[in-house]
Amino acid sequence: MPAARFLVRGRVQGVSFRAGTREQALALGIEGHAVNLPDGRVEVLAIGDAAALDALERWLWQGPPAARVDAVERTVLPGQAASGFRIA
Repeated sequence: MPAARFLVRGRVQGVSFRAGTREQALALGIEGHAVNLPDGRVEVLAIGDAAALDALERWLWQGPPAARVDAVERTVLPGQAASGFRIA
């Protein structure tokens, strides 16, 4: 299954960004994770069909209302398998 890693920069920690990402991912049928990084970014690993990954990327550029997204970096990964969507 197609997979991508997104690094989201801006005011994305402490604003329910990971929880919102999980909600969007599950609605799109995407599995993976959203994790706060020590440098203030959020890493999102997303596994799902290409259209769903594109839709998630569009959402990541907005995030929840309290977020301010400055950049989203997408890296295409080799196909992967996962189970569910976790936040950490």
